Amino acid sequence: MFHTDRKLDRRIHEVKNYRYRDVRELKEFAVREDEQGVVNPVVPVCFDDWDTIRVGDCWSGRDRYLWMHKEVEIPEEWKGQRVVGIFDFGKTGAGNNSGFEAMCYINEKPYQGVDINHMEVFFPEEMCGKRFRLTFRLWSGLEGGGVPREQEHKIKRADLACLDEQTDDLYYLGSLILDTVGQLDDGDPVKYDLRTALDQASHCIDWSYPGSEVFYETVRQADEFLNEKIDGMGKESRINVHCVGHTHIDMAWLWRLKHTHEKASRSFSTVLRMMELFPEYIFLQTQPQIYEYIKEDFPEIYEEIKKRVKEGRWETDGGMWVEADCNLTSGESLTRQILIGSRFLKEEFGKDVEYLWLPDVFGYSWALPQILKKSGIDMFMTTKISWNQYNRMPHDTFRWKGMDGSEVLTHFITTPEPWNGPDSWFYTYNGLLTGRTVKGVWDSYSEKEMNKDLLISFGYGDGGGGVNRDLLEARRRLDKIPGLPNVKTSTAGAYFRKLKENVRDTEQYVHTWDGELYLEYHRGTYTSQGYNKRMNRKMELLYRKAEWLTAMAAVGKQNLDGAEQEKLTKGWKMILTNQFHDIIPGSSIHEVYEDSRRDYEAVRQIGEEVIADYREQALQNTEDAYTVYNASGWKSDILAEIPETESGVFTDGAGNVLLSQQEDGMYYVQVPDVPSMGHRRVLFCKEGTAAEAKGLEGKAKEAADRTDFAGGGKEAADRTDFAGGEKEAADRTDFAGGEKEAANRTDFAVGAKEAADGMDQTGQRIFTVHGKELETPFYSITLNDYGQITRLYDKQEAREVLAPGERGNVLQVFEDKPLDNDAWDIDIFYQQKMREVTDLTAFEVTCQGPLRLVVHMEWKYMNTSISQDMILYRFDRRIDFRTDVDLQERQQLFKAAFTVDVRSTYATYDIQYGNVRRPNHWNTSWDQARFESVGHRFADLSERNYGVALLNDCKYGYDVKDNVMRISLPFIQKCMDLVFPR
Repeated sequence: MFHTDRKLDRRIHEVKNYRYRDVRELKEFAVREDEQGVVNPVVPVCFDDWDTIRVGDCWSGRDRYLWMHKEVEIPEEWKGQRVVGIFDFGKTGAGNNSGFEAMCYINEKPYQGVDINHMEVFFPEEMCGKRFRLTFRLWSGLEGGGVPREQEHKIKRADLACLDEQTDDLYYLGSLILDTVGQLDDGDPVKYDLRTALDQASHCIDWSYPGSEVFYETVRQADEFLNEKIDGMGKESRINVHCVGHTHIDMAWLWRLKHTHEKASRSFSTVLRMMELFPEYIFLQTQPQIYEYIKEDFPEIYEEIKKRVKEGRWETDGGMWVEADCNLTSGESLTRQILIGSRFLKEEFGKDVEYLWLPDVFGYSWALPQILKKSGIDMFMTTKISWNQYNRMPHDTFRWKGMDGSEVLTHFITTPEPWNGPDSWFYTYNGLLTGRTVKGVWDSYSEKEMNKDLLISFGYGDGGGGVNRDLLEARRRLDKIPGLPNVKTSTAGAYFRKLKENVRDTEQYVHTWDGELYLEYHRGTYTSQGYNKRMNRKMELLYRKAEWLTAMAAVGKQNLDGAEQEKLTKGWKMILTNQFHDIIPGSSIHEVYEDSRRDYEAVRQIGEEVIADYREQALQNTEDAYTVYNASGWKSDILAEIPETESGVFTDGAGNVLLSQQEDGMYYVQVPDVPSMGHRRVLFCKEGTAAEAKGLEGKAKEAADRTDFAGGGKEAADRTDFAGGEKEAADRTDFAGGEKEAANRTDFAVGAKEAADGMDQTGQRIFTVHGKELETPFYSITLNDYGQITRLYDKQEAREVLAPGERGNVLQVFEDKPLDNDAWDIDIFYQQKMREVTDLTAFEVTCQGPLRLVVHMEWKYMNTSISQDMILYRFDRRIDFRTDVDLQERQQLFKAAFTVDVRSTYATYDIQYGNVRRPNHWNTSWDQARFESVGHRFADLSERNYGVALLNDCKYGYDVKDNVMRISLPFIQKCMDLVFPR
């Protein structure tokens, strides 16, 4: 009836406006465009011919920088008071994800970041009575995704003032009490005591002349009354909320990597200023890559950080070089994320990593627990799993068991967003400190019987910014308000140690999750930005090869210092940085992928230079000699690509003629029994007859099974892949039928005549083609007029591979219009609208020899052109589909489908260091949620004695439902990147 809560809300907000006293307006500034184009520019000291910008003026731009400058003097009579500047220069998007940010400089030194959440700049008392140079570097920001557009801003406020501390205290305490009243149950008597105390305090204020001395005296009376009442109520809570200050800085997302350098400098300088104001403030920053940026760009800020680290107030931990995607990166990459990240923290700050901090990653591989345990880490934290579409994870603190049995204690932060409803399970790592969040983190937590210590990571983030004074003042007052948990500052490390102690000592059952942590969301990130995913895979393999070769060369010289590890580490850092969870998933803006292409080119150049150095040291420059390498862990028969244009034959080291096939200025040569992690030498004989080639036996005295690294001649095929076989091409899908090795092979040492004619030793053709019917040593294949496989018969196993009446290599196109997050998501209803690509415009056999048969096909779909080579082999059961798509359609998802005659209730997917089984049915909501899954090199569907696998060289998105196997090919989103396809 008395509208008490609404009245109190109005009065508190009125008090807010009177916290600043003796306000002095800074009405105008000198202004000029910053055209230096560097992260840490030289701060101007000469202002001749600069323009003038005034409070009330507007400014605009996209990725534009402005200098604003003014000489300022703080009145000497303000000594003893808290002097603050209030600067409102533009609009900043939520989470600092778009729009305005600025760095404030004092006497040309970076001092503090300024944005919509950090408008206050406090000046030290010793500056009173002194004149100083106040400079701002304004950044217009970007649009936050979508169509590029100019950002419009306004210079709304530029003031100096004194902060009235008791008015300030009344505002914060009053607003948080009122917030708490709104969170407590109606049956809780504390709710009514809090409301009554705040109402009575508000009656103390004399509003006759707001801003007068009488007014401020009554505000002080109200503040003292309210504090006395709250302190007198006492606070008893067994629940402890541990608060760690944090700013989540995406390495790139709606901004470029170069902007992250600047965001970090602004955020970190703000942290340092807040630490001066709040001695209890503890801040956590993960991602050593950001520290390296600051060390290189802003050494003075970096030195201040190191001092705070020594004091124990700045926490450096978190595990990985960057907070990397854990679906797409290889096991080697995840291991190096931790290796290089933890080494940096140890060398720079003397800190051993205690936990893996990955709040915002789009799912977590089953390989992670064993990687963590072997890295000395036994604690893992995330929040993102709460974004699940269909199923809430049943536990928030549990033991997570990896595929090798390793276990790590895992904790999900349960901090709610203040605006979410009570039934929401959407939690955040960018926590705000309010009555709603500190009570909600407990209310949402599922392991209440076992643990009463919870963690809130608080501070503005995604695009940085971090903790502001509002949050630090709130923490102090929430800790004293009855009805809420205790709210203490802490390091994340101290919290996790306490959590492990609670779990160890509990008598309650501690649950175990055995399997991957699949995020039921952002499934499009397995496929988006295909070029990046392809280059990541290729560079991971290239660097494996380069490191293997340079290490072997060093071992051969008995000098490990000769291995070019430092050069490779430089390249690895670029690979790891581009594995950040908004870069490799494909969810960033277009400019990020322009930068990434340049990074990958630099990475490739470094890797190839290391390999070239090895060749120069280890290979003899012998004419017509080639070295074929096998970098796999098993002996292999390799179909090597050798760049030779003249006619002739190839022999092994014993002088035996090798089977070869000449195509387009090069040869495919079948090289048998190449030893694991070793090589074989191949010689080319231009005379072209087996008899003459035999005469080379004395010249080529090398043993066929030689495994040392003193090779000769040129390296064959200059490949970056390691699975044997030929050089892999873009967007290729491979098919492997059956499980048995190719059996009953004819010997590889055959005559040149048979090789040239494509005949076997009995005079039978190895491959035959009659229209669209193909015969190979392994398969009988029939294609229809659309280029789809209608029959695939396995000769060895005497069975059909495809289900009756079904087809394979069916190119399907789905309407891809998710509910939200177009660059991230594929929603389950995409399957309701599907077209097949059937406009076959070309079909021809382009190569037919003793080793390979190549069938070339082309299709048109709307404005998109598709070109595909189907490649069949003599000695390999694999069928390759080398596919190039000139994709022009937006919001359409391309897939290749194979409906196979295999009965199973699960499919097996390749992941880091192993594989994972996932149901291929929709029995439960958990099964159905996995309608799109991630796999690395293959997805396999097998029954007891037969199986089919879809292999790939650069793709990650699969769906296997019943007996239909599909791999996701390119697609283009509507927003985020308007140029490059998925």
